[in-house]
Amino acid sequence: MMRILLVHDERLLRSALADRLARESDLEVFHTRWRTASARARSSCPDVCVADLDWSDPYNRPSLGELQRVGAEPEGGNGRGDGTGTTAGLQPPSDSGSCRLLVLAAANRPGPLRHAVQARAFGYVNKDGTVEQLLTAIRLVAGGERFVDESLGFAFLKAARMPLTRRELNVLSLVVEGASIAEIAGSLRLSPGTVRNYMAAITRKTGARSRVDAVRISLEEGWL
Repeated sequence: MMRILLVHDERLLRSALADRLARESDLEVFHTRWRTASARARSSCPDVCVADLDWSDPYNRPSLGELQRVGAEPEGGNGRGDGTGTTAGLQPPSDSGSCRLLVLAAANRPGPLRHAVQARAFGYVNKDGTVEQLLTAIRLVAGGERFVDESLGFAFLKAARMPLTRRELNVLSLVVEGASIAEIAGSLRLSPGTVRNYMAAITRKTGARSRVDAVRISLEEGWL
């Protein structure tokens, strides 16, 4: 019996999908929202974490890598929760423990897909696909094989071309939190002028009209 943890912030869709997966005789399904995902992974000890890459709180992006590590190294034994191909640029998947990460991705949101690649996920399924495709991916990933939905190919290319540097993302993340130029400069040990230069570069690279517009674009693309 394979233990599956489904992580999705939309309760109705999550419950419906969990019920459908649970009809399979070889699957035991648990489900939760992102906010409680780490705790549920520790209690359910899943073989595969099926995680939706769209989360309800865009200002607090969850750590996919942490979810995978928590699932692989459960605390307190094997307690059970109460059920509530290849592509260029992909890193080798993580196999440090028994839990493997399979993500549900949208082709028009390359940012979250980039985060999944950085977390070294085992599987990538297009959310526009079928349940049968998801089941195939779950079984392959549980068996240690990779699954990459070919329809996500263009999204992977866009994810690889994300225009902002790590430092620019750090600056923009602090802008999202409401920090002023002076506060950002103090936090990152930069001069206010350097922070302004970073903001000008961010606005130019994102094609934004203003700082607020740059934040909106970056959140919509999933870069933050």
